[in-house]
Amino acid sequence: MATVTVMHRQPALWRQCHRTAGIGICRLHTSSGNASSKEHYKVLVLGGGSGGIAMSARMKRKLGAENVAVVETSEMHYYQPIWTLVGAGAKSVASSGRPTSSVIPPGVKWVRSNVQEIHPDTNTVRTDNGMEISYQYLIVALGLQLHYEKIKGLPEIEDWVKFKIGSNYSVQTVEKTWSALQNFKEGNAVFSFPNTPVKCAGAPQKIMYLTDAYLRKTGKRATANIMYNTSLPVLFGIKKYADALWEIVKNRDIQVNLRHNLIEVRANKQEAVFENLDNPGETEVFEYEMLHVTPPMGPNPVVKGSSLADEGGWLDVNKETLQHNRYPNVFGIGDCTNLPTAKTAAAVAAQSSILDRTISKVLKNETPDRKYDGYTSCPLVTSYSTVILAEFDYSGQPLETFPIDQSKERWTMYHMKANVMPQLYWHGLLKGFWGGPGPYRKIMHLGMK
Repeated sequence: MATVTVMHRQPALWRQCHRTAGIGICRLHTSSGNASSKEHYKVLVLGGGSGGIAMSARMKRKLGAENVAVVETSEMHYYQPIWTLVGAGAKSVASSGRPTSSVIPPGVKWVRSNVQEIHPDTNTVRTDNGMEISYQYLIVALGLQLHYEKIKGLPEIEDWVKFKIGSNYSVQTVEKTWSALQNFKEGNAVFSFPNTPVKCAGAPQKIMYLTDAYLRKTGKRATANIMYNTSLPVLFGIKKYADALWEIVKNRDIQVNLRHNLIEVRANKQEAVFENLDNPGETEVFEYEMLHVTPPMGPNPVVKGSSLADEGGWLDVNKETLQHNRYPNVFGIGDCTNLPTAKTAAAVAAQSSILDRTISKVLKNETPDRKYDGYTSCPLVTSYSTVILAEFDYSGQPLETFPIDQSKERWTMYHMKANVMPQLYWHGLLKGFWGGPGPYRKIMHLGMK
């Protein structure tokens, strides 16, 4: 779930990098660089989010720390999946972050800078402080970009708390979701889903279910109208889980408006304007007492501006091996890629194992022999004690780890989401030891999956 956010001349709220991130106390070689600096590494990793750190750890074990470098400007690394619970007051934002210095594998070079240009034809990368780095192999893990500025009226709002707006997609705004929830009195609680690819596509409705639970717990639900306005034509992309979620929204009296895309926020009137995607030009205005914004998202601008991108601006990789389709010494992982699967930390874990194997084969001049099946997972939080654990592959078919019906709400899955998965992230994925539940799935299903 690695993500880069670059904003232009807007309030300081927008000028921030967002990436998933993690653990460990270590001594580091760091570099600030200058215009005349030139360095070379066998493996250069772009991005210090979940995919970048996981692959750095794996490459260190494979090739030695001195042969690996990571380019990352952020001083903090965040485990973003927990922000769903932060926005609902169940976890603290402090618990989601650790210094980047603590997650960079010991001995691996940390280049504290932003990537400015990628030149795969010359095997070089230029950073924003003028450093030129050459590489033998390149791993791109730059995440995607959040586009809050594409929603009219939103960038000009200095005080989100005053206008009861929040967003679980940014470290600056996630606690504002909790403020809006606590300050809710009566009226509409509106939740949006943009008309773009997104990371963690279940997150926009997870906070909706938690809002419903919180308002019931505090005796405010009777005076609240909860609305989920999504650009999608479905509630969730995988039918098995969508059927279960439709039952939940019906039982909890939640209004779902399909094909509605947020295009403007009128904060002074506490109004949100949505376009009807089935009737171009038609808009609908919703008054709100609480508004949760899921921003439009798009490809990383550095990737988009390079010859590594496909027509849509995403890193163009083979969907089975994660090797670039035109440059065989370039590889990709996570949200920056054009892999046709949901962009989640769980997907990154599965991809890291496949990519590790792919690179091992390439280093030996052999053909990659393991194929990524598109595995991804979305723990759909439906209350403060229940989760539907959605797991699926490229084909959109469930690919469940446990030999039970995972479309049912379970407290055990909530415990996994809230307590087990963060530990697996910090101590497993970021250390390069966790490559997804594939091997355990086979054991659970007696080798039949």
